[in-house]
Amino acid sequence: MLKKITRLQAAPSGGSFAIVASRYNARYVDTMLRAARTELKRAQAEVRVTRVPGAYEIPVVVASLARSATGRPDAIICLGVILRGETVHAAHIGDAVSRALMDIQLAYGVPVIHEVLLLENREQAEVRCCNPEHNRGLEAAQTALAMAAVMREVPFRRDWP
Repeated sequence: MLKKITRLQAAPSGGSFAIVASRYNARYVDTMLRAARTELKRAQAEVRVTRVPGAYEIPVVVASLARSATGRPDAIICLGVILRGETVHAAHIGDAVSRALMDIQLAYGVPVIHEVLLLENREQAEVRCCNPEHNRGLEAAQTALAMAAVMREVPFRRDWP
């Protein structure tokens, strides 16, 4: 059961955020992108968007942004939609992207918000991407803002085990 996303009434927090979004399944990804961008702008944040061909290409751009010595964002939002087909290819892509994104955020101490959705069908995509009550782009932006605030309080240390 999907939980309705509540629009938060947070004070503007500013900050710098990157969104890496897939062009594949653009109908769904574009609606998440619009919602995420709108929420970040509402928080008076700086937003940089990079589009990539598909979900599999997201991690290499995220790694580049995360390791940047200058201009590293406070958080990186990843948006994509993978629809299952008749083979296991979609599951392999979903697993590889998930592992890579987790590794990047742990290695570089930059929150990586994972909204690369592996869905069974277009109906699920409609509900999670196009329905304003459940739009995962909005949820991703809210999570990015919250994690940026957390990371300002708990700085990343490279000397931790």
